[in-house]
Amino acid sequence: MRWGEGESGSRPEGRRTQCVSSLPTVALLLLVACVGTPPAEEHDHSHESWSVTALGERFEVFPEIDALAAGHTATAHTHVTRLADFAPLLRGTAEIVLVDGSGEQIFRADQPAAPGVFDIELTPQRAGEADLLFRIDDGNGIEEIRGGRIRVGTADHAEGLLKVRSLPAGSDGGEPVSFLKEQQWQGGFAAAWVRQGRLARSVAGVASFRPPAGGESTITAQVDGVVQPPAGARSWPFVGRRVDRNDALFRVVPLVASERSLATLEGELEALATELESARSRSSRLRELLVLEAVSEREVEEAGVRARMLEARHRAAERDLESARASREGGADSAGISPRAPFSGRIAAVTTTPGATVSAGDALARLVRTDVVWIEVALPPQDARRLMDAGLRGLVLDDPESGPVRVEGDLSLVSISPELSPRTGTVTVLIEAPGIAGTGFALGSTVAAQVLMAGEESGIVVPASALVDDGGVPVVFLQLSGEDFQRQTVTVLGRQGDQVLVAGLAPGQRLVTRGGDGIRRSSLMASGEAHGHVH
Repeated sequence: MRWGEGESGSRPEGRRTQCVSSLPTVALLLLVACVGTPPAEEHDHSHESWSVTALGERFEVFPEIDALAAGHTATAHTHVTRLADFAPLLRGTAEIVLVDGSGEQIFRADQPAAPGVFDIELTPQRAGEADLLFRIDDGNGIEEIRGGRIRVGTADHAEGLLKVRSLPAGSDGGEPVSFLKEQQWQGGFAAAWVRQGRLARSVAGVASFRPPAGGESTITAQVDGVVQPPAGARSWPFVGRRVDRNDALFRVVPLVASERSLATLEGELEALATELESARSRSSRLRELLVLEAVSEREVEEAGVRARMLEARHRAAERDLESARASREGGADSAGISPRAPFSGRIAAVTTTPGATVSAGDALARLVRTDVVWIEVALPPQDARRLMDAGLRGLVLDDPESGPVRVEGDLSLVSISPELSPRTGTVTVLIEAPGIAGTGFALGSTVAAQVLMAGEESGIVVPASALVDDGGVPVVFLQLSGEDFQRQTVTVLGRQGDQVLVAGLAPGQRLVTRGGDGIRRSSLMASGEAHGHVH
């Protein structure tokens, strides 16, 4: 249960009186310390309708209530917002409870009359002061939220709101901007309490991704030949395919001169086979005669040398014939040379096709390591020196699609360039980041980055989504009540991904964290006083 009680703020003539209760306890204490708490005052709201904003842990309640008189029925159009997603409560019950010395008077609506709007009829039994409570049940438990102090009048003098705590306003002042609950419920709206926070010290630069040293290899043909899939391969190598070290990527079958037909090669192989058989027989016969001392050792050695030479020529002729058959008939089991992966990684490019004729040294594919990535960050020289002195703590990388990505853990500072780039005036800082490939940043991409260093800066930290560019001036919007907001100028002291360190706010204020642009548009389009709801 949330509770806070103080004075109700005065409103310009012609506008509904809207006050807020139920600041969280910590925010309340900070608010008292920062902006002070004026003494409670009683205001005469005779015969006026009134409203109050009550904030709990799970719900925001914003009723618009007719003036109250004992024995007479008043209607409360009660808007209930789920704080988990700032959407209207679509099902459940809402109760308004008046608590005085005689006990509780409970008034209830069992279902919303419209999305988020519960029409509750109140018929107070007794005149006098009472505490105002709200009980909201969405089926997941009841939350009770205090709404301040009210006075029930008599038939000839209806009354209403007596005192509640108002949400703190900003220092800029200015007229409140109306932004109705129905507009907030359309989506894209959120609010939160302003709190103290911390940001790591950082320097900003431009980051690009590349493989580590030795982590990029071009796979080339070692001989002139025809490119075929490696033996046993189920598919042709493709971009993005993961390979392990020593995996065969291709098979290059060496070429045979095109003017030599298969018949010629087969004839040459058969002739060599005949010569080889004769040479082996002569070598064996001479060794037998050597035992009988009928021949010299020199004759035996010469015969052996000739046999071995013919064996080598025969093997070469067999390979030539197999290669010729592979290149001209596509023999899958033919011999060839298989270029292999020098390390585990992914294929970044394939520059050949099955059956293509290549020369020795031609590029077939390019392989990169992805288990470790090097990130080059271009920093101003003074920021590079600060990083060197403070030490690396982490990175915040700006993904244009998914937003900032925070990387911490096994990062290491590899080196800082000893020279200044004449084109950009920056120094290149090289950071090694194992496992960053899973974050979705492709090698070769360039993004804005912040390099986090040791040490922190404290102050008011807000989401970057809360900032609105108002003609080049950073502003935010503060919630003063359920439907009233105030423009507040802030100064950006530091930015880290989706978090911003600002000056101009105080703890305990209620900040619009999403939807500030819509409030600004509403203020620009408004003419005259804002109108209330149509029920």
